[in-house]
Amino acid sequence: MSILKDILAIGVTEGASDWHIREGSPVVLRIDGSLTEVEFVTTRDFLEKAVAEVMPPHLQETFLTTGDADFAFSEEGAGRFRANLHRQRGLLSLSLRHIKNKVPAREQLGLPVVVHHIAQNQRGIVFITGTTGSGKSTTLASMIEHLNSTESRHVITIEDPIEYHFVDQRSVIEQRDVGLDCISYESALTHVLRQDPDVIVIGEMRNRTTFETALAAAETGHLVFTTLHTSNAPQTILRILDMFPHDERDAVRKSLASSLRAIICQRLVPKASGHGVVPALEILVNTPIVTKLLQENRLEKLTVAIDSGGDDGMISFNRSLLQLVNDGVITEDAALEYSSNPQALTMNLKGIFLNTDAGALVGE
Repeated sequence: MSILKDILAIGVTEGASDWHIREGSPVVLRIDGSLTEVEFVTTRDFLEKAVAEVMPPHLQETFLTTGDADFAFSEEGAGRFRANLHRQRGLLSLSLRHIKNKVPAREQLGLPVVVHHIAQNQRGIVFITGTTGSGKSTTLASMIEHLNSTESRHVITIEDPIEYHFVDQRSVIEQRDVGLDCISYESALTHVLRQDPDVIVIGEMRNRTTFETALAAAETGHLVFTTLHTSNAPQTILRILDMFPHDERDAVRKSLASSLRAIICQRLVPKASGHGVVPALEILVNTPIVTKLLQENRLEKLTVAIDSGGDDGMISFNRSLLQLVNDGVITEDAALEYSSNPQALTMNLKGIFLNTDAGALVGE
């Protein structure tokens, strides 16, 4: 056990998702999306002892050089935690996120069945996106666990750090921790195709090199999952294109048009009960219409394609929020707060919908 055990145990008992442990300040817990102080002020000595106990030794030099270190650790009686050690105003600060020992079932997470259908693609690239703390890692873990329990695949994950630990069922799963099992994402990706993978999971798409390697793997018959910090599907495409010089973007976009399988964007919305959160999703599936829009650089029409693609498993954030309101899971106020287009959602809540014509997208 570490010196953190009591702080972690209190948070777990209260259902906290995150801990903010700052030098010279009270410990703060995030519970159901809100911040709550604990009556314990952290000293530098306490934090230094805690870090020495839970942070892998090989990351000490990284922290001294960069001011940041990401890692994961397990605490007996409390569970597993993802951690970031950083400095702020010259003081030590430790941010922790609780990782459940068992990957939650799709139904428990509130994910639609299409998410698991997407996971069963044989090849191509799938993006799970959202802001920090939006549950991307948990959704991705649910998709991997679904494959693990239903299909015979060789899955290789490259993570920084490893969050969920998987136990082989029908699939064979290897998990590589950046900094411990390999020196970088780029290094691991350089060698991964020689390891006979069927599925490659890249914890985070960080730069052009990572994306190019992932796209090459998708184009050569592998299924690739990765995450990005973007807020919707069109922005995801633009973010990828922004990694490249202008004269290369057409070629990248056309490659993406053929390799993309889906983009799953999510936001966590507080439940109406006042306890817990539920994901609102925007899902883009690469149908022939979407492929054509990508090929022709009509990215502004992707939102219309999503709105009209319900039969193909697509859903917009507003449709997802509306469904959660109608099911009594979230309140109308919460839905409007988390909507990208609250004016349109207000109309939807009154039963007013604008017609979207998927066929017109092809003919334009």
